[in-house]
Amino acid sequence: MTLWCAIRTFTQHARELGNAPVEEPIVFVKPTNCLHGSGPLPVSSHPGEVHHEVECVVKLGEDLQPVSVAVGLDLTDRAAQAALRAKQYPWAKGKTFRSSAVVGPMAPWGFGFNGLVAEKHALELHLSVNGEVRQSAALATMSVTPQAQHDELVTWAPLEPGDLMFTGTPKGVGQLQPGDELHASLTMNGVVLSEISLSCQ
Repeated sequence: MTLWCAIRTFTQHARELGNAPVEEPIVFVKPTNCLHGSGPLPVSSHPGEVHHEVECVVKLGEDLQPVSVAVGLDLTDRAAQAALRAKQYPWAKGKTFRSSAVVGPMAPWGFGFNGLVAEKHALELHLSVNGEVRQSAALATMSVTPQAQHDELVTWAPLEPGDLMFTGTPKGVGQLQPGDELHASLTMNGVVLSEISLSCQ
């Protein structure tokens, strides 16, 4: 299993970090041992910052089409990422640290990639920290869709059934602190499909 992660897929998020929006998918890879198991997020033991990025995660089936979806977190060490990017170095340290990938319970999905951004399904991402909403957006507002991400990946990436696509985060990203209580969800027409509740340690 590989974790394929896209960046700048929501225009407003790209702009909040001072980046230009993109027209074509930009993808990086997280190792599967970045997946968080159970218990609190180990924020205090990470030698840097930990920022939240809530995302829709898509699991690929035998035909490399979506078979299930979940809410996920692509945790980021923003300071490390920025420092490495400024030197034009790879920024693995900012994205692929321990417990930097969180995936909630998977929900079956039978509406294809285009269904993820269809207004009739009204899929939305939500994330709150200590009861305060930090991120909230409809997948229909994505500027680089999951379908576009998949179309790009199949041209060069060794995709396999069971791979996970982290499809990008909306605006409102921010730093997590030890003691924070985090709740994230993916909803469809207001009904929760997948949710995560975690404390930060």
